[in-house]
Formats: sequence, structure tokens, C-alpha cells
Amino acid sequence: MDRGADMDRGNGAAPLLDAGADPLPQALPDPLSDILPDFRDRWYSTLNWCPSPDQQQQFTAIYQAIVEANRFLNLTRITTPEDFWEKHLWDSLSGLTSFLPPAPRPQRIIDIGTGGGFPGLPAAVLWPESEVTLLDSTRKKILFLEGLVEQLALSRVKPIVGRAEALGQDPQMREQYDLALVRAVGGVTVCAEYAIPLVRREGYAVLYRGQWSTEEENSLKTAALDLGGVIQAVNHFQTPLTGAVRHCIVIKKEADTPEAYPRAVGVPSQKPLGQ
Repeated sequence: MDRGADMDRGNGAAPLLDAGADPLPQALPDPLSDILPDFRDRWYSTLNWCPSPDQQQQFTAIYQAIVEANRFLNLTRITTPEDFWEKHLWDSLSGLTSFLPPAPRPQRIIDIGTGGGFPGLPAAVLWPESEVTLLDSTRKKILFLEGLVEQLALSRVKPIVGRAEALGQDPQMREQYDLALVRAVGGVTVCAEYAIPLVRREGYAVLYRGQWSTEEENSLKTAALDLGGVIQAVNHFQTPLTGAVRHCIVIKKEADTPEAYPRAVGVPSQKPLGQ
């Protein structure tokens, strides 16, 4: 089962919109609109981390911008402050707990199929000195994210239009990232084939999932080995407001990915590894 979020996310294989599509409005919404709850105790009790006041303001600005953008662009059905906090912000950051201090900070991060910017935007707020690439195959969403990161002064965040299969074979992108994040874009072995080729040796991929089964774990073990990775951890969470089940699968890259992977655009989703 995919991660519980319902973002209309690109999976690296969907067709691009027309390159001449009209640009989207870039203005942030009225700052007097809904403010996100603080929930400091819930951050600490579940993730042993809490945003600073500045980070909380950035999260609120992201929330307000996405709610405003939903008037002209389908980014998410999750729009109430509490749901947004749990299903987008907390959910995104739950997958990054393995990389909080004393672990080294990942310097180059890619969010594959970012949709409205999750989990990549929360990662950029968490690590403002890291370079974060937001990848999606839908041009309108990337246009929105370009305006948002500019207004939030997230200068090290780069939204790009593209497909994971193509970028994974691009010498300038292949095996260049410390951390790849994949949330709610497809089956687990499909996500692995999107992510692992983009990660350098000794880097990591995090696959965000909802429920998790022994069958999925066994298929991922085989696929990860084919791609040069091994499952390092399966982190189990319950969401702090609704108690929903979440899993974050941490894969470590131990060998270079064979040149055959990722396969051509569309093939990973049509013919998943191990099937």
C-alpha cells in the first residue's frame, strides 16, 4: 500500500503538459489566513525533534501557499491545518529521522515525484544548507514550486521537470545524491528503481509507505540487490493525531547500479522488478 497522503504526484513516467502552458500565479496568500498548529509536544514525543520559530513560519507559509494554489491547481485534498500538519509535514519528516544528528547531514537530496513539494520542501526547511532537487513530470506543479521557493528564499532548492528513468541515466544526475526520497508514487520495487540509480555509493534512499508486508519486503530485498542497495531499516510509525500506520524503508547503496537500470521511461511501472 502506498503512503497515506493523497498528493497528485508525478511518478517520473507521466506525460508532460504542453510546454506552452500558461504560467501560474506566484503570489503567496493572505498571511492572515489559517495558521498551522504548533504541536511542539507531538513533534518531540514522536520524532524527538521540533521546528524552530523560523521553521514553523516557513511551514505555515508553505501551507498557506498550497491552500491558495488549490484554487487553480489540484495539489492536495488535505487542506485543514491539522490534517496538513499530520499528513504532509509530520509525515514527510518521519522519513528523515535516521539522518538527524548525530548522523551526518545529507548534502544533496532529490525528491522524486514531489507533487506539491513533499517530502522535499520539509527537508529543505529542516536542512537549509542542503541542496534539494524537487522532481516532477507535471510542468504546472514545477512552475508553482519555482515561485514558492523563490518567495520563501529557499535558494538551494531547485524544482525541475523530468522523469526519474531519464534522470537516472543522465551522467550529471546519476549516482550524484546523498539521499533520494520517494513518497506515494507507485509500488515498492518501482520506487526503488526510480531512486537507487540516482544515489551515490554509501548514500541512501527512503521509500515512504503505509502498510508493510513480508511479501513487499522480500520483493524489495531482491530488487534492491539488483540495483546496488540493501535494506538497512524498516521504521514503523503511527501518525500522532489519527493513529494511522506508516513505514519508512531506508535503503543503503553499497554498489554501483548496473548500467541497465533504470530501464526506459514507463518500463519500471509496467514491468516491476521481481514480477
